[in-house]
Amino acid sequence: MTSADCAPSPTTANGDMPNGTSVSSAPTENGFKKLHGRAFYESLGSPKMILAPMVDQSEFAWRMVSRSFLSPEENKNLIAYSPMLHARMFMEKEKFRSHHFQPTRAPLPCPPDAYHISQFPPTDIYLDGNPAVDRPLFVQFCANNPDELLQAAKYVQPFCDAVDLNLGCPQGIARRGHYGAFLQEDWPIIHSVISKLHTHLSVPVTAKLRILETKERTLDYARMVLSAGASIITVHGRQREQKGHNTGLADWTVIRYLRDNLPWDTVIFANGNILNHDDIAVCLQETGADAVMSAEGNLYDPSIFATPPAPGNEGREYWRGRDGKGGYRMDAVYRRYMDIIHRYVLESDPPERQPLFVPSDLATRPPTTLPSTNSPASPNNEVQEPAHKRHKPNPHSPPPATDTKSTNPPPTSPTSSNKTPPPPKRSKPKPVTNPNLLAMQPHLFHLLRSLVAQPRNHPIRDALGRCKAGDIPAFEHVLSMVEEAVRDGLLEYEREGVNETEARGNGASAETVRDERGRGKDECGQREGIAGAVENAAEEANGTGTAEEKAADAEAHARIEAIRVRQRIRRPWFIAQPYIRPLPSEALQKGSMTLSRKQKARLEKQKQEAGEAGGDAAVAATTTPTPTTETEAETQTCHQPKPKPTTEGSPKEQNQNQGKGQDQGTETQQIGAEQARDDVGTVRPAAVCG
Repeated sequence: MTSADCAPSPTTANGDMPNGTSVSSAPTENGFKKLHGRAFYESLGSPKMILAPMVDQSEFAWRMVSRSFLSPEENKNLIAYSPMLHARMFMEKEKFRSHHFQPTRAPLPCPPDAYHISQFPPTDIYLDGNPAVDRPLFVQFCANNPDELLQAAKYVQPFCDAVDLNLGCPQGIARRGHYGAFLQEDWPIIHSVISKLHTHLSVPVTAKLRILETKERTLDYARMVLSAGASIITVHGRQREQKGHNTGLADWTVIRYLRDNLPWDTVIFANGNILNHDDIAVCLQETGADAVMSAEGNLYDPSIFATPPAPGNEGREYWRGRDGKGGYRMDAVYRRYMDIIHRYVLESDPPERQPLFVPSDLATRPPTTLPSTNSPASPNNEVQEPAHKRHKPNPHSPPPATDTKSTNPPPTSPTSSNKTPPPPKRSKPKPVTNPNLLAMQPHLFHLLRSLVAQPRNHPIRDALGRCKAGDIPAFEHVLSMVEEAVRDGLLEYEREGVNETEARGNGASAETVRDERGRGKDECGQREGIAGAVENAAEEANGTGTAEEKAADAEAHARIEAIRVRQRIRRPWFIAQPYIRPLPSEALQKGSMTLSRKQKARLEKQKQEAGEAGGDAAVAATTTPTPTTETEAETQTCHQPKPKPTTEGSPKEQNQNQGKGQDQGTETQQIGAEQARDDVGTVRPAAVCG
């Protein structure tokens, strides 16, 4: 890379492109004029798909996995963000920079100047921002100090297309550090930070923010950010309080309100509620945004940006079921991920692999011998543990008995001692610092979530849990286990199809076959399957007017909506697919969410007021929303979510709450009725920040 490669696009003195097209531009401290706003966005090709910044999860290797499902032409339609970087640590600590941003093989001074960049041959270009494979790239920072952020941004500007300011992180660490979404009350700081970057950087500055309590306030907020010099704003349609089990639905109506009230040349990226590929087009239509950003959806299915192949062109990686729904197989995605780690991070050739199994192979070639995840280990079928987990012989234990008739005892010397010498000291392994290797285990737990949730696949879960960062043989071993599990899943699906065909041959309709499998009674007398779950919830949604029945009625309607969303996106467990968060009532019953002190006090106050008013009707009136029949999450038409009470509390309170199962059930009905509708169709926040 030369200094010319890092310079902004050439413009004439009046701000026009050489071909005479007028553009929006802004001067920099070096006298260059850079593209700004919609002109900058169009210079990138007006991409419609955005890979979100995720803390320690949108690193180079994962960006490459996401890009690998797109053709070279489709890759031009995708902008990827780096993980969020802490500006002050990035500026002050060379180790932090070299561990989290690796544009070249050798470290660079901070900030790198044009001369130093010009001295690096093309062979020294490494991973982040590699112009051949990792562009367009926006690098995101969190900061509250203009000078610190400017110094950090100058380091990355030669290797990216824009620098982004995080204004959306809602986590506790952002509260303590006073950055992310906790800057949204300090507009002067935000304005000064963005303005300084806009003035002194040679690349544009963008910002990612969350919506505020009203549409009008959010509009004023967006106008301030744009007036400071932001070329693009990404709007996450959730408020700062919406996180964890209270994440709720993103409010697309606020994004639409911004689109209708901001100047036409404002570039807006929409973020939130993107569960699969079809949601991208729906979001573009509903919000009027220029592009759509995906975070959690991409974590669980990195092929979310790819258009599914046409029927008949699936190949071995893509699976399509009898109902026409499909997705990429987990073993196929896992293989791609490992091959990218080998090729780009380790710079070695991936191991030779057999073609992925498809059921039709049974008729054309003998089955491939793979380690079984279910059968017990045997001398002929032994699942080898990773090298770092294998049992090593104890040097102090007596040697095994030998046949003295066939072997001679070892010669002894007069000076030999009867004591066994101590084992040699092993050198301590160097800690792994490469972010691409550190992120492997979290990524695979996201990808394989539905697979390892199957009890028979718990050995895969345990093997993945034992994998250490950088232990590539251990991850390859887990891959072989996943391939065998997917093979078993494919064969089971085929057998189910044969059974269904035989049932039809006996005179049963397809609906009857599904009814027998999905609507049968279990041991508790409840219907099974998705269709049965909808009927169960519908039967419960018949309250007669008491407080408890109205709360149950609202909860039942929320369950119906959640079940329909799951039905829309659900695939067999061996297919990559998004994860849907349980409703608040379900989370409370499972103990994964507890009530805070404020929530308990509010409930107690409501009970007292209800008693004074002469009945429980007052409680129902204050806690139960009017249910709707429209499936919000299925249609992706989102309403303004209600403020959620936090679930934070002391460990002592949490332990006490977990032990009060019966009381918790009563509180669940009231809190769940208030929140359930907003939590339909949400996904686990995982490592996403903002």
